[in-house]
Amino acid sequence: MNIASNRRFLLLATKLLVVIVTLYLLYSTIFTAPDTFLSWRNILQNAVASPYNWLFIVTVLLIPLNWGFEARKWQLLGQKLEPISYWRAYRAVMVGLTLGFITPNRLGDYAGRVLELKSKQRLEAIGAIFIGRFCQLVATVIVGSVGLFYFIVSFFWADYPGVSLSLIFLLVAVSAASLLLLYNAQAMVAVVSAIKPIRKFVSYVSIMARYSSAEVSRLLILSLCRYAVFLLQFILLLILYDVKLSALQYVCGVAGTFFIKSIVPSVSLLSDLGARELSAMYLFGLLGQDRLQVLSASLSLWLLNIAVPSVVGLYFVLRLRFFRKGVAA
Repeated sequence: MNIASNRRFLLLATKLLVVIVTLYLLYSTIFTAPDTFLSWRNILQNAVASPYNWLFIVTVLLIPLNWGFEARKWQLLGQKLEPISYWRAYRAVMVGLTLGFITPNRLGDYAGRVLELKSKQRLEAIGAIFIGRFCQLVATVIVGSVGLFYFIVSFFWADYPGVSLSLIFLLVAVSAASLLLLYNAQAMVAVVSAIKPIRKFVSYVSIMARYSSAEVSRLLILSLCRYAVFLLQFILLLILYDVKLSALQYVCGVAGTFFIKSIVPSVSLLSDLGARELSAMYLFGLLGQDRLQVLSASLSLWLLNIAVPSVVGLYFVLRLRFFRKGVAA
């Protein structure tokens, strides 16, 4: 157990080192130019001195609500395996968040939640976790499609009507297909069963077929609620950093940013950050906004909702490891 624990610790330390180096490279790339750094410092100083600085406090207070919706989703999902209290579900989400922080595409989220279960069939939770994540993706795709529709009509329709119409049809098709898959999880299980190389994993995802349409609808509503909180946080930070737009432009810009970020594969922390920041700067740039102000809001959103809770989750990860070691001993 000591060797296994040391190996896990070494892996965690190595990945954290990669995170630190990656963030340093990101900092070096964006902020080392004197004029850029000074501009960014002025933006932060103006935000602190702004009469809207209370928006930062509101954004922070929304963090537990954001992950609270995710915990409620996991509580409902995990009931197919074992009774789970809301507190246990919240703790599992925090453990998954911390482990997911250091893995591509947040794959560590699966391990974190599985380790928090007591059921002997806890590996079946992989399918339950997938359904929860897919619900969140569907919410992002549906709302994000509306956001991108605004940009297509406003900025590209006049010059590229054919391409714009094709993109609109594509957005509608993707939204419809995602909903169809969500409410036909049995089909996804059947596909896994039919493909020989991955057939051995069918026992881990078969639980997906056990969720009724009513249960999926509840999960989707919770996903939309969590999405709304996340969207509101981004808008509050944009206002704090003096990005001035109409309500419709705020919503469409943020929704479009989340959509683009969600469909870009993430192979590292840098790509996960980069996809959101680049898409945000591009979309809000179309609306005539300064890229550093948008970048500040986007990085603040990531720090508040991902980085800070991941640090808090370390407490539960350490307790979990101690508990497992004690049981084995």
